[in-house]
Amino acid sequence: MTEKTTPVAERAPKLWQALLPLLFLATLLGTSVMLFGDNSSAGPNQIALMLSAMVAALIGLANGKRWQEIQNGMVHGISLAIVPILILLAVGALIGAWMLSGTVPTLIVYGLKLMHPSYFYPAACLVCAIVALAIGSSWTVAGTLGVALIGVAQGLGMSPAITAGAVISGAYFGDKISPLSETTNLAPAAVDSELFAHIRHMLWTTVPSLALALVLFTVVGLSSQANSSEVSFGELPSILQAHFNIGPHLLIPLVVVVVLAVKKMPAYPAILIGALTGLVFAALFQTEAMRQMGQAEGRADWLAMLAGGWKVMADGFSIETGNAAADELVSRGGMASMLSTIWLIVCAMGFGAVMEHTGLLERLIRMVLKLARSVGSLVAATIATAFGINVVSADQYMSIVLTGRLYREEYERRGLAPVNLSRALEDGGTLTSPLVPWNTCGAYMAVTLGVATLDYLPYVFFNLLNPLIAIAMAYGGFKILYLPPGAAAGTASTDRQP
Repeated sequence: MTEKTTPVAERAPKLWQALLPLLFLATLLGTSVMLFGDNSSAGPNQIALMLSAMVAALIGLANGKRWQEIQNGMVHGISLAIVPILILLAVGALIGAWMLSGTVPTLIVYGLKLMHPSYFYPAACLVCAIVALAIGSSWTVAGTLGVALIGVAQGLGMSPAITAGAVISGAYFGDKISPLSETTNLAPAAVDSELFAHIRHMLWTTVPSLALALVLFTVVGLSSQANSSEVSFGELPSILQAHFNIGPHLLIPLVVVVVLAVKKMPAYPAILIGALTGLVFAALFQTEAMRQMGQAEGRADWLAMLAGGWKVMADGFSIETGNAAADELVSRGGMASMLSTIWLIVCAMGFGAVMEHTGLLERLIRMVLKLARSVGSLVAATIATAFGINVVSADQYMSIVLTGRLYREEYERRGLAPVNLSRALEDGGTLTSPLVPWNTCGAYMAVTLGVATLDYLPYVFFNLLNPLIAIAMAYGGFKILYLPPGAAAGTASTDRQP
């Protein structure tokens, strides 16, 4: 007769246990940057995240969790990143196709002719803000206009890091307040607030933040001078025009993506259709370049063109113009260029899932709530938590949903309207996601724009200012909405001082 074993009862994690994986991760990431520098995201950071997930899992096992539960949690957490991963692959294909088609070179040539260093940064920010507001996707804006503006900046001798900051600032402004944006819909859905009430409430923190960011970009632009020692203003357009057919008709693939986004087509198919449209235009207007990309001995021209289009979607576009700067500018893209980023996302999502399913994340939040006594401190804690989950889980969607779930009851208990929480979720979750190198958004922006996250971080003025302005307004009691006495969370709210 076999003796039955009694399963170990689950125990709530202690505070030091919740902090240990984070401290371990911070130590490993710091060591990774020290040892490998800019190459830390090409493998070392992934190892740090996997080892930290192991530490969190061991703590969960010690507290009575079963491994199968933890493993299922990891599978579910990683599955949340499937759509961003597909979008990343599609963007890689789109960048390669649009380089080959001449779409991005055309944008660069026109941008060089229209832009001037003195107002380039604020103009880049404002253009990205308008387009992102229209289509509701910061990723699409960065992958299309952002790539072109980085090229324009290099041609003008402007800073790619500051340009990336301007692109991301504008893209996230538009994304944040666009009713077409996924995060703009997700935040109110997570806390049961109404979409357009949520957008109106966000304007109080978002518009002043963009205005200040534009002022800062203007000051930076006026105080900087173009350096044309490598590529002069007139040289790069002539190089691109010598190797590509340039014309306004080549902007049609961009228009196609914008139209599809406005019609609320999901980002993945919209971007993939944009890439295929680019290949069609490449076949029509860049025939020789497309043939050369797939050229092989004995291969017919039409097969070479087919192979060329296939190749740029997989491995990216490459060209030799005789000018190193121009070659570096347009030799980009391909799904393969996104694989390191996808590796990072998978490891980060696995770590965040272990932290959640072992109860370590919830234990940290309980400690925070004890310190948040006033409305201002509660909003500050919400924004800090959303940022912290961006760091830990590496995903802005998880940051919004988890933070909303953890703080919803507390806001309702204090009589605060749900739009206060949904606004704080976006101020702290949506906007801080591109500031974290291993976050899906931070990794995406870095690989798409070709600028390391820590390089552009000091210049993402809008994303840095908005959380601070939101916290200051909350402490001042400005535009804090309260529920009428005895009202449910979904009813009309009033604006009064705390």
